[in-house]
Amino acid sequence: MTSSVLVRRGELRTEQRPVPSPGPGEVLVRITSVGVCGSDTHYYTEGRIGPYVVDAPLVLGHEPAGVIVALGEGVVDRSAGQRVSLEPGIPDPLSPQTLAGCYNLDPGVRFFATPPIDGVFSEYAVHPGAFCHPVPDSISDDAAALLEPLSVALAARSAGKIHIGDKVLVAGAGPIGLLISKVAQLAGAEVTLTDVRAERLSVAGKYGAAHTFTAAEQPPVVAEFDVFIDATGAEQAILGGLPRLAPRGRCVLVGMGADTIALPVPLVQGRELMITGTFRYSNTWPTAIALAASGQVDLDGLVTSTHSLDDVEAALLAGTNPRALKAMVHP
Repeated sequence: MTSSVLVRRGELRTEQRPVPSPGPGEVLVRITSVGVCGSDTHYYTEGRIGPYVVDAPLVLGHEPAGVIVALGEGVVDRSAGQRVSLEPGIPDPLSPQTLAGCYNLDPGVRFFATPPIDGVFSEYAVHPGAFCHPVPDSISDDAAALLEPLSVALAARSAGKIHIGDKVLVAGAGPIGLLISKVAQLAGAEVTLTDVRAERLSVAGKYGAAHTFTAAEQPPVVAEFDVFIDATGAEQAILGGLPRLAPRGRCVLVGMGADTIALPVPLVQGRELMITGTFRYSNTWPTAIALAASGQVDLDGLVTSTHSLDDVEAALLAGTNPRALKAMVHP
């Protein structure tokens, strides 16, 4: 099979590798579509994300969909020919975090495209059958792959405890921010979406935002929002959003990028603000599938370019176009 391999920072090559065989509890999936995430681009351009360093050849890509072509021993609830969306993290089934239902926090989780675990910019992959979620024909291959970022958005909505009538501010109008905006609106919230680039806000209404503003045109700071969700990871965005929270407001940090920032402690104390982070997701695929299948969330509308395995570099750099949202790789 053909795989696109990050040999080292800034250098990709296509390689021929053996098609893997599924072990007990696993299935072999022919990969049909993979979404490109900002983390993939960051590994390509920087060679690392925080403590995760690319120090050996690595296959990127962690937002996959495909078709099951073979079953490993003991798999009885999946079948060859079934279209699936692959949940990319494999936890230890007996870890305390997994047993508590928050398997995303298992420190031993093996996650696609997180060094040293290969991702799925490949023609085939093996994966536990339990983490290959069947999808109906009403969901396209691209949309099946994008159930992963939709799951990120659902986890953020849950962490923010968003209710009907909440006023929600979302920073960042990339795919994650747009999907957070949409699922917050579906929960009954009134959403304001902001981004430094006006081009990104052109589809904000389609993804649930009632109001938008850019960094250049931001209105006066008023403590009016019940929930602030940062999907940028930028220190300026985080520190700009916190003062807009009303007393007992809730802040959810989703975007990665910021390191240590100076927390405005008097503000947090004086308004009794609640600040939390999210790390990926758990138990989100059934809801994500239902939202996509029903048409309540348009995942195909996020796709702005498609690429082959020979064109992965262009896919990774597609985000430099201010109007680009989601690049997809079709192995």
